[in-house]
Amino acid sequence: KIMREYLINFFYTFEYEDTDSEYLLSTYDKIAGNDDTSAVWNEAINIYERDTNCDFKLIISLAREVAQRLAIHTYTAELLIFICLSKHLRELYVERSIDLGIFHNSMLDLRYKLDECKLVKGVIGSFVAVWFCRFFNLERVGLGRLQFEVDSFGRQVDYDGYNFTPESKVINVHIPRTSTHLTPESCDKAFAMAKEYFKDQIGDKCAFVCHSWMLYPENDYILPKDTNVSRFMSRFTILHSSKDPDLSDLWRVFDTDEKNPHLLPTNTRMRRAYVEHLQKGGSLGRGYGIYVYE
Repeated sequence: KIMREYLINFFYTFEYEDTDSEYLLSTYDKIAGNDDTSAVWNEAINIYERDTNCDFKLIISLAREVAQRLAIHTYTAELLIFICLSKHLRELYVERSIDLGIFHNSMLDLRYKLDECKLVKGVIGSFVAVWFCRFFNLERVGLGRLQFEVDSFGRQVDYDGYNFTPESKVINVHIPRTSTHLTPESCDKAFAMAKEYFKDQIGDKCAFVCHSWMLYPENDYILPKDTNVSRFMSRFTILHSSKDPDLSDLWRVFDTDEKNPHLLPTNTRMRRAYVEHLQKGGSLGRGYGIYVYE
């Protein structure tokens, strides 16, 4: 009963569409109403509550086991288990005196991934549940428009007067798919928030790194210079890039698994630019860049 009430409040707080919240709640009732699946589900939750640095893959596998027993889509079960885990995560934020606004901004990612799953797979759930793990062990946080975590740089680079070693601490940047634009102003605010949030871990040298399709160097030729993706990319010095012959990131731009450039939607300027590029035989890829924040 306590978890069910939490879920109702969670869906309301994070503004889930009624059809989504009703479906997820009915799925939870189906799980909780069966003694066998309820026991497996609660064990998955207990694993996390005993230790936040737990085996999240085990938790996901238990959610899949429940899904299989009850003929629930695995994507639905994988999203729902993390929503249930968020109850304990919120308690940890309170215990550690972390601003609950950061909890809210971080947990919005569950809804973002739900929206993606509906668009790309036609399923109420998430097809990238393993992505959530670092939010739940409190390594990754949502700050403003972006998401961040501290990582070791992993390479030797002299850049902008700094000597970066493999052990240097840098802030990894992620760009969630939201309903808001990736404006330079929103990025400026997010970077400033991240520098303040992680200052005890990174010290005075604040460098951001990002590995994304948005940083693929050929975007300079594909996209108009005044797009937000181009402006975001221009902050970074690209250290490494690679082609993506399988077009594995194409869904991030087009919200579909379709890869035939003649069948892709062209309802935005950015999509039209990528379709034109692909129809001419062009490729997409990823870039890895660094941005020293002053």
